[in-house]
Amino acid sequence: MTAAPGARVAVGVLASGRGSNLQAILDAAARPDYPARVALVVSDREQAQALERARVCGVPAVWANPKDFGDRTAYDAELRRLLEDAGVGLVCLAGFMRILTPGFVRAWAGRILNVHPSLLPAFPGLHAQRQALEHGVRVAGATVHFVDEGVDTGPIVLQASVPVRPDDTEDALSARILAEEHRLYPEAIRLFAEGKLTISGRKVTIR
Repeated sequence: MTAAPGARVAVGVLASGRGSNLQAILDAAARPDYPARVALVVSDREQAQALERARVCGVPAVWANPKDFGDRTAYDAELRRLLEDAGVGLVCLAGFMRILTPGFVRAWAGRILNVHPSLLPAFPGLHAQRQALEHGVRVAGATVHFVDEGVDTGPIVLQASVPVRPDDTEDALSARILAEEHRLYPEAIRLFAEGKLTISGRKVTIR
């Protein structure tokens, strides 16, 4: 799946918390030569800092309360409506703490990115940094990948490694990995927006 060459792609960001990866995307999008813009930020949590980050940058920010919907399918239908109404061409998950329904994922197939704090396929799911430390690995890292119907199983776009130090804590390792996430995510969005990513099975080709 590729974006139209020359278009400034409208990005919709789904976030649940602090929004530090959202901020990295917003900062990149503020550059005049960046081929994407953030058109909408949606959170499932009313007090998510991500919403305030969006508002400070003049980006529409919406709290969509899951309690207002009967089930996950109805909630994801609302997410889809919000994104489509904003003209979004690429959905980016930035600490969004909900598993998307298969119907939502299929509707946006090849147009959803996520960032994960491990070198996938190692340590998917929650607390990846803790998993890495408990397994005694020497190298951890960050991955940007397309989202499929599994949990952190989609085709990999970009990765960066981070050495694990003998005295590392979960917080210290997380902070170093997060710095790589902030670098990788805007770059992956740029590649998508410039039409340079092609998915073939599990492999992403970068042109």
